[in-house]
Amino acid sequence: MNAISNAPKLHDCRDAFAATLERLGAENGRVVAVCNDSVGSSKLGGFKSQFPDRLINVGIAEQNMVGVGAGLANGGLLPFVCAAACFLTGRSLEQVKADIAYSNANVKLVGISSGMAYGELGPTHHSIEDFAWTRVLPNLPVIAPCDSIETAAAVEWAATFDGPVFLRLSRVGVPDLLPKDHVFQPGKADLLRDGDAVTLIANGTLTHRMVKAAEILAGEGIEARVLNMATVRPIDVEAVVAAVKDTGAILTAEEHSTYGGLGSAIAEVVVAEAPAPMKILGVPGIFAPTGSAEFLLDEFGMSPAAVAEAAKALIARKSGRG
Repeated sequence: MNAISNAPKLHDCRDAFAATLERLGAENGRVVAVCNDSVGSSKLGGFKSQFPDRLINVGIAEQNMVGVGAGLANGGLLPFVCAAACFLTGRSLEQVKADIAYSNANVKLVGISSGMAYGELGPTHHSIEDFAWTRVLPNLPVIAPCDSIETAAAVEWAATFDGPVFLRLSRVGVPDLLPKDHVFQPGKADLLRDGDAVTLIANGTLTHRMVKAAEILAGEGIEARVLNMATVRPIDVEAVVAAVKDTGAILTAEEHSTYGGLGSAIAEVVVAEAPAPMKILGVPGIFAPTGSAEFLLDEFGMSPAAVAEAAKALIARKSGRG
């Protein structure tokens, strides 16, 4: 059997989001969708067909869109506000801060095509600052599911949570990693693989790359722990501290700047609770260039093989050999 037939099936997490939203819409008449002329890219076509009176398309007016979402929530509805992550966060940050987080509005913000998923459209469309911008806001859980199963579970949880949520979804296909009966728990990491040599932590599109890196390391007799840290805020402090105590070193990777994102959130815990060698992989504080998401992740040292090499260097540091 060839490598292509052995390759795992890849899933667009937007499909899981759309299917879950449509089911929630059928179960709850309060569920509405708001978008910025992004019915197609947000995969809201099915929702529009089923509930034409419950889809509000404000056009290319993201700041207004967030305000409309807040108004709908204040009126007792349950709005899912969907837009490209780069515009939902960057262009609307003041409204997200004041109308959503400060007001503790029951609005679900859904950042579509996050990270470098719009790769060929270049730096204006990369969303590699959104963790940093959103995780500093009180009242706002920040979540980046690793696969379609976790996406559906996170959307279900968000619908039951009384307060704002930021869901970060990519359009880049990823394999399913979690069991089909997975129940999303905010602020809780998922142990995907255990080990005692080093801990690899990621979320979103990077999690499956960490699993592959751990498999490469296992082939060399190095057992790495892999954690899926879908919730950037609140961070799972217990899992991070346990990882340091059990493995002595932490390597993170994210489709985001190395400043202010998942790695920074974990480093804050490590410094305060359990100092240990650590390395953060991501976009190194620059505007990422044009190119496909897969190419850019590899270019910034986040291919599975490169992650494995970074892990070995970190292990050497831990052992005093680096």
